[in-house]
Amino acid sequence: MRAIMVMYDSLRRDIIPCFGEKKVPMPNFERLARHTVMFDNSYVCSLPCMPARRELHTGRANFLHRSWGPMEPFDDSMPEMLKKAGIHSHLSTDHYHYMEDGGATYHPRFSTWECYRGQESDAWVGDCSKKEPEFAPVLLSPESQPERLQNIRKISGWQNMANRTRMRKEEEYPQTLTFDGGIRFIEDNIDCDNWYVQIETFDPHEPFDSPEPYQAAWFDPDRPFVPDWPPYAEAHEDPETIKQMQKKYYALAQFCDRSLGRILDRMDRYDMWKDTMLIVNTDHGFLLGEHGWWAKNNTLEYNEVAHTPLFIWDPRYKTAGEHRMSLVQTIDLAPTILEFFGLPVPESMKGKALGPVIERDTAVRRYGMYGVHGGPVCVTDGKTVYMRAVRNPEEKALEYTLMPTHMVGMFSHDELREMRLHEGFSFTRGCRVMEIPVMPTRNPGKLEHDILFDLQSDPGQQKPFRDAETEERMERALIGLLKDNDAPKYLYKRFGLDCMSGKREEVARETDL
Repeated sequence: MRAIMVMYDSLRRDIIPCFGEKKVPMPNFERLARHTVMFDNSYVCSLPCMPARRELHTGRANFLHRSWGPMEPFDDSMPEMLKKAGIHSHLSTDHYHYMEDGGATYHPRFSTWECYRGQESDAWVGDCSKKEPEFAPVLLSPESQPERLQNIRKISGWQNMANRTRMRKEEEYPQTLTFDGGIRFIEDNIDCDNWYVQIETFDPHEPFDSPEPYQAAWFDPDRPFVPDWPPYAEAHEDPETIKQMQKKYYALAQFCDRSLGRILDRMDRYDMWKDTMLIVNTDHGFLLGEHGWWAKNNTLEYNEVAHTPLFIWDPRYKTAGEHRMSLVQTIDLAPTILEFFGLPVPESMKGKALGPVIERDTAVRRYGMYGVHGGPVCVTDGKTVYMRAVRNPEEKALEYTLMPTHMVGMFSHDELREMRLHEGFSFTRGCRVMEIPVMPTRNPGKLEHDILFDLQSDPGQQKPFRDAETEERMERALIGLLKDNDAPKYLYKRFGLDCMSGKREEVARETDL
């Protein structure tokens, strides 16, 4: 048995023809839809990039215990479990966060790996010619970021411009090189059995830079340069500017579609449909001006971000061209792959193998939970979304880790001075862990009060509604999910759920299938 995962970053579900409007030509995603099961209720769990990837490895929610950080010594890693079982796992990626402090323990979990440079602000090309205090022209509205981030963003913009000097042709782009690497692995091992390859590109993550042929479909070739890097901020720009940024994203998405076609070509050429699993997914989506915001993290996790595309072909069931309505999440992918290779799923994994959903649309959960560490927590049953606001902010968010690193640096001395040892959790294998208060500079999306959205009557989440019975049901589901995921005790008080702590056993049963 073999398995291929094609993973994108920030790919929006609603631009893919089989899920949304056909406003962006994506012939290879349409081709993919004819060969796979499409999941209509696929949701994230933890956001953003590396928290989602930790879940891809561990099959367990990250955001309740940890923000952005590396794999931990006690983590069960799906690619590493394959490796230890004699199944070769390979990673081909241009996702440069693997090369930073907060991602440095992920790629070594694979048997082999290769990484291609140059995405976003990857510290790759050394260029000392930048002039202060100019902002890089790739940046949209650099002044809209908080002052503490403006200089960081300026430096990132200049680094990106330097990196682009190495990307003049399509074959030089990191995305192309990433798929080149993945295809090379497939073709080198086409006569072998028992392997898994993860072909993972940073695209269509911002900045929305793509080779000229893709942009030509959306822009006049004589146009002035259009910035392609939106801020993580409110979208105050005029409608035409917002529309231009959206077009930049669409062009990059079409580049992604072209790369997907290269994998489908190999599936056809080598008759891999008979014995090879194919998963196409993303970590999360992206706001392109909807709800008055760009990007993610600093606002609420609306469905443009949280409701994700997912496609799976499982040669055991031979089910293709069909939609599935059962609720699934990122945490389900690790158990699905392990089960496909006949390996046991560890108790630490809370995700579910998706074979029953693929075969008969048999549900594996009633509710899903998602969020950003330190921010509101969201619960959905696929029909309703409940966003729970923090009730007691004086209860500081806490990090639980043995690896005190952030995205691009170590924890500060001030953070570590506040550290104390915690007895650990069910998944830490008897290890105590550091408990460290979150510094107040981190600002995930704020929520003044709880919000309910009816996704059937209001799929765009424009009209929050109130209903006491639904709120109580979702609240009880949240308590059950927190218990099932061995959430830190302080979270019950932080979210105003401590008054119901005596009912945790009861509500946990209600959320089980």
